[in-house]
Formats: sequence, structure tokens, C-alpha cells
Amino acid sequence: MFSGIIQAVVPVHTIYEELNFKTYVVIFPQHLLSNIKIGSSISNNGCCLTVITIQHNYVSFNLIHETLKLTNMGILQAGDLINVEEPIKYHKKIEGHLMTGHIDCTGEIKKIIHYKKNKTIWIKMKNKYYQKYIIQKGSIGIDGVSLTINKVLGIYIRICLIPYTIKKTTLGTRKIGDIVNIEIDFFVKTITNTVERILSNI
Repeated sequence: MFSGIIQAVVPVHTIYEELNFKTYVVIFPQHLLSNIKIGSSISNNGCCLTVITIQHNYVSFNLIHETLKLTNMGILQAGDLINVEEPIKYHKKIEGHLMTGHIDCTGEIKKIIHYKKNKTIWIKMKNKYYQKYIIQKGSIGIDGVSLTINKVLGIYIRICLIPYTIKKTTLGTRKIGDIVNIEIDFFVKTITNTVERILSNI
């Protein structure tokens, strides 16, 4: 589980491609290396991925067909930046909101409004099915960042970025047309699905 509080923005160094399979290598900052090992789970743009190799500051991850199909990880290129976060420790205070690292769908950035110190971003969800889980003032994960849904218009959602988020995550440099990963609030999804299942049996 993750909290959506990004610990570092890291560059993609190398990508190795095979049929429906990729391995990519990122350069980790020194302060995060001491806490990870081969087999560790790390959030990459919100995707929970397993550490495959560690060589000095170079950490590699595998991407299989499902991840390539459902997330923006398949369109990464060398030099791109990604948000990373280690799993939360349950004996510590949880910031943000609980996130599983299981991406539900992607969205496309349709509009960015710049203010003096902050931004608002409009995102169009790629899969209409998940619209029922979107609640104004609810939580949502965008590229692994814990955010609050500011406004909802059908399959369009608006999020607001404070200066800290702009500076400390990749969302500050996102452009119109960029594809972002979306994780729906786990609790909203679970409650909605449970209620629907119960009502369907009445």
C-alpha cells in the first residue's frame, strides 16, 4: 500500500523491449536506495512494480502486457521522469490517502489553467465505466500522487495543484495531451461495488 506522497522524481535511463514485455531502468537517489532491495515493491507513476535488479543507483523493473496496456508505463521513453514512492509503514503516520498501486485506467490532460502560484488541470477519463466512482471532494491518485477531486463534469475531472505538488512531482511539468495513470479511491470502489451487488440480489 502507498500514500500518494511522492518521495522522489527520477529519470528513466534505459528501456529494453521484447514482445509484450519491457524492462526499464531508472536512476534512484541515494537516500532511497538504503531502504530497497531486490523484490521490493515501489510505486512508479502510481503502478506497484517489483524491483528486479539494483546496480549502484540503477534500479530496474519489468512491465508485462497488462501493465503496458492499462497504464502510461508503456509509452515511457528514456529521459522521461516518473514519480516514485516506497510502501507505507503501518506504524507511521499516513499522509495522503491509501492507494494500492493498481491502476484502474488512464486519462488525458485536456486543459491546464495557470495561476500565479498554482494550477488547475482538467483530465478526461479514458474509461467511462469508472465515472460512477468519481466523487467531488473525494480522493484520487494521478500518476501516483494523492489528490482531491475539485470538480466533476461527466468523465472530466478537475484537480488543483499547490506549489509543493508542482515542484515535487511530475504533474508540474505535464502538458495538454499527456496521458496520466488514474487510481480510484479503493474504499469508494469497494463500497459502491458491494452496494450494487447486494441491491442486484434484492
